[in-house]
Amino acid sequence: MSITRRQFLTCLALIGLSPVVTAVPSARHMRAIPSSGEKIPAIGLGSWLTFAIDLDDENELASRVAIMREFLQRGGGMLDSSPMYGVAQEVIGISLKRIGHHDGLFSATKVWTTGNRQGFLQMEESMSLWGLPSLDLMQVHNLVDWETHLPTLHEMKQDGEIRYVGVTTSHGRRHKELLHVMRTQELDFVQFTYNILDREAEQYLLPLAKERGIAVIINRPFQRGGLFDKFDRYPLPGWASEIDCANWAQFFLKFIISHPAVTCAIPATSQLPHLRENMSAAYGRLPDQAMRQKMIRHVENL
Repeated sequence: MSITRRQFLTCLALIGLSPVVTAVPSARHMRAIPSSGEKIPAIGLGSWLTFAIDLDDENELASRVAIMREFLQRGGGMLDSSPMYGVAQEVIGISLKRIGHHDGLFSATKVWTTGNRQGFLQMEESMSLWGLPSLDLMQVHNLVDWETHLPTLHEMKQDGEIRYVGVTTSHGRRHKELLHVMRTQELDFVQFTYNILDREAEQYLLPLAKERGIAVIINRPFQRGGLFDKFDRYPLPGWASEIDCANWAQFFLKFIISHPAVTCAIPATSQLPHLRENMSAAYGRLPDQAMRQKMIRHVENL
């Protein structure tokens, strides 16, 4: 029976081994936030599902601390969460406390409720759970009551409680409403789904974000693992080495971050070997437009 590279690395992690880790190259792919010019790493980390653990399970908690520590060591920046993600924010706060620093961290979370009062209380709790004096980015999760929350977020930005304001959608939903918000509201960030198979965002969302000077965060870059289910059985094409891809994770992520409107992709994982694969996409050559089309044709023909 054949075994994929991703399965092999997962087995190593389960038995307590790890592949040899070479020195991380110095040149990361960084992207500028249009509204400020600040640069952040193009590969971040999501926490949906993967950080929703049993807090009484010390092994599970220790594994997430290890994920966050290595994420920061490997030049990670944006860590994205939400009150919707169960105990994820609490896990993040505990992890940061155990690590003892948050060098390079770009903290991003969301408000996910209705009403001004409830939104305020929820955001206060998020700040407490993260254990940080302020947060970098607050987003309206899945556009829930955005008309109420956006004015509050702008006030928080003005008061220095957060540095950036954004909105999100996921699963390729609510694009019509998202386009309206992007056209009519002052936003620093927008977050939505985009990957090598789900490319609807190329039609309107990505061009509008570039036109309006809005930073773009990409969620579900692997279709929650679905891309690996579809393609991990196949070897990478030989020409993938031309863009310094040694695994499918790099292939999928480099396709995303090579789009000129994309600021950051946030793959989620609970496995150190997978994190290492994901973070490796932040280094090396990226595809140009011709190569991007070649990548699309290749996966669609498999």
